[in-house]
Amino acid sequence: MKIWQSVTVATLIGAASMGAQAQVAGTQPLSVTVQQSQALLQGWSAKKSILGKAVYNDKNEKIGSILDLVISPDTTVSAAVIATGGFLGVATHDVAVPIGSLDIRNGNFYLAGATKDALKETPEFQYSKVQTPPKPRKIQAQ
Repeated sequence: MKIWQSVTVATLIGAASMGAQAQVAGTQPLSVTVQQSQALLQGWSAKKSILGKAVYNDKNEKIGSILDLVISPDTTVSAAVIATGGFLGVATHDVAVPIGSLDIRNGNFYLAGATKDALKETPEFQYSKVQTPPKPRKIQAQ
């Protein structure tokens, strides 16, 4: 099973939480629907099931671990950031791979055809500078 199918639920969780932040008490319910609740129960926790997990190649060699997931503006999970090399997180080389290129077999993540050397030769992933939204203005009572 491809990871993007499994991580779709994580996207739903992200979308639901983004919507929950925009809700205002008293104007609409702050809970999730029955359908959303069922999707949440069938989904994965990114923190417990994905982040920090080892990534292996076809030869069952550990080539890195999942450091982060990248969510595109359309709220889909587009890439996994894999940390390679280093020791205990020091001097790692982080690369982004398309989420569809990861496979899950027996609860482990696999990146077909990859080696540690090939990942180290891949350009290092750099996070983009995302502008933070402006702070809301205070409404003064009249």
